Amino acid sequence: MAGETLFIADLHLSAEQPATLERFLGFLRTRAPQAARLYILGDLFETWIGDDDDASPGPEVRAALRTLTRSGTACVLLHGNRDFLIGQRFRTDSGCMLAREPLIAHFDGERTLLMHGDRLCSDDRAYQRFRRRVRNPLVQWAFLRQPLERRRALAADYRRRGTAATATKPTQIMDVNAETVAHILHRYQAHRLIHGHTH
Repeated sequence: MAGETLFIADLHLSAEQPATLERFLGFLRTRAPQAARLYILGDLFETWIGDDDDASPGPEVRAALRTLTRSGTACVLLHGNRDFLIGQRFRTDSGCMLAREPLIAHFDGERTLLMHGDRLCSDDRAYQRFRRRVRNPLVQWAFLRQPLERRRALAADYRRRGTAATATKPTQIMDVNAETVAHILHRYQAHRLIHGHTH
């Protein structure tokens, strides 16, 4: 399996789902080291409130990814809508490369875009407004200056409100928009798109 490329997305790892965490750590120990490269297409974590958060599963995942990257498997991570605050300390600790989306890659000679995918759900205008706000560097800077406990409380509140809002939205607006997909493929002159998010 030398030279193989693996893709994962939307694991939403959290301390509340220990079985999922254990399966992922097992994957990193057994399957992933056989590959040349692992792409994580966002939302590796259910929530990420900053690289200084020492709560599980952050430390275990960072250590396992560091073991993987030291073994010779390259790991490329894209931000998702739940873990877009993963930063340079995580990169250093894990050995993963942080990439901006859309990431252009070539597989079997095919120009391919790699994305998390939430940007493609353009029919959900309320979410896109929220996304623009929380991706603002000043908003992120202000959030990361809050104490850890305050950030944990804010993240829990966002999750509760997000779950409630999602429950009332029509299903079709939470899927990718075909015209948006066609536009971004044309813009980057690609013929293939691999993304997560719409699971």
